[in-house]
Amino acid sequence: MAPRLPLPPIPPLAVPREVRRAVRLTLLTALTTLFGYGLFLFFGFLRDLFRRLLLDRAEPDELMGYAPICPAFEDFYTRRIYRRIQDCFGRPIASAPDAWIDVVERSSNDNNKTLHRTSNKSRCLNLGSYNYLGFAAGDEFCTPHVLHSLKKYAPSSCSARADGGTTQLHIELEDLIARFVGKPAAITFAMGYVTNSFIIPTLIGEGGLIISDSFNHNSIVSGSRASGATVQVFQHNSPSHLEAVLREQVVKGQPGTGHKPWRKIMVIVEGVYSMEGEFCKLPEIVAICKKYKAYIYLDEAHSIGAVGKSGRGVCELLGVDPADVDIMMGTFTKSFGSCGGYIAASEEIIQYLKYACPAHIYATSMSPPAVQQVISAIKVVLGEDRSNRGAKKLAKIRENSNFFRSELKKMGFVVLGDNDSPVMAIMLYNLAKLPAFSRACLRQNVAVVITAYPATPVLLARARICISASHSKEDLITGLKVIGEVGGLVGAKCLPAEPEKAKKLD
Repeated sequence: MAPRLPLPPIPPLAVPREVRRAVRLTLLTALTTLFGYGLFLFFGFLRDLFRRLLLDRAEPDELMGYAPICPAFEDFYTRRIYRRIQDCFGRPIASAPDAWIDVVERSSNDNNKTLHRTSNKSRCLNLGSYNYLGFAAGDEFCTPHVLHSLKKYAPSSCSARADGGTTQLHIELEDLIARFVGKPAAITFAMGYVTNSFIIPTLIGEGGLIISDSFNHNSIVSGSRASGATVQVFQHNSPSHLEAVLREQVVKGQPGTGHKPWRKIMVIVEGVYSMEGEFCKLPEIVAICKKYKAYIYLDEAHSIGAVGKSGRGVCELLGVDPADVDIMMGTFTKSFGSCGGYIAASEEIIQYLKYACPAHIYATSMSPPAVQQVISAIKVVLGEDRSNRGAKKLAKIRENSNFFRSELKKMGFVVLGDNDSPVMAIMLYNLAKLPAFSRACLRQNVAVVITAYPATPVLLARARICISASHSKEDLITGLKVIGEVGGLVGAKCLPAEPEKAKKLD
């Protein structure tokens, strides 16, 4: 959940039919969820009214003549809803994000308005980090190479790539990424979010059309808005609706120009949707984009390194030729245990980005040790460390993910996400269930991530589970026992369970 981002208006009750079907959203669930939000809003507005009438009759002198610095509803939502459960978010940890982590305990003396870190720590099972292949903790191959690069290159280049921030490591990484994903060339950036939000405006602008999946990440939304291009949205993971939108826009052309053709059309999708754990229907989308001469921009932040037989992402998993995807984007923050992002494309596009993208020209380049971490991790995945540990990690994450997902479903949870995806969402729906679920899991030393509006639609609050290759079978069984118990206490099991399976877990 991102409470500091500008909050969009609360959407209407209507939820797309295919989404309702996938999440088992019934009318009773929708009404009780909205009723809960209504209570929060009503009493929140009532308390603000009495505060203005009784305590804040006069405007403070320091605000005289100034407009509020925060939007009114965002300020209200943060104070009256988010802060009530803020102890469930942003929990600091005091260890590497491995299978088990040390969570720093916090206390509050003012009804959760202010949190204070204590000196106490809880050793918790980590079901929230993106450490898909287990590289975020120490690794027998990666760590020595990273330490050597730290001594040779120092922690930072202190410069942008276009100035003096390009080392031999950056060049090696870009060549390796291009070879890994099957594209002619690649370019790297120091931050994954920036990769989307700066590349999209560099590639398309006024007179262009962006057609974006309705569940795309905020970085894609930010980049699309900043581009100046016209933005259209198609229903989540619906190739048929994508084709309908494309056909309509090709016929209409640019608005107010007498049907002048679009300068370019770009379709943007994600490989694995980070809040749902679903794979995009890439083969169908590629076929439609070829038919209408539209470019494809594929965000593989959560899929590169984590899915596919050799970790090469959804193209490998779904049998799509990388040559059919014009722009391949990914990050190093998930599977590879580092930071930054990349764009892989044709040599002409990459050369253009080096001269035109502000994130390359002005932003500080990736830290050399972080670059070395990615290089070493990819070499392990490819087996270039002279071992088969990479293949074992890929097999392990698929096995762990499918086992955990199937067991959750057998216990009666509504779970989103496709098989082989390391991301899965346990649907909780009701806002009041979120803190109850999170706090109860933490008391039993299981750390989970909960998320609700504005990061998800109002009616689709959930707990998001991220599985790692570093989890053992015993770790997963421990997590399943706790989640199963807590889910029963908060009423999160919406489907009939299989009692004989519970005996096996015991």
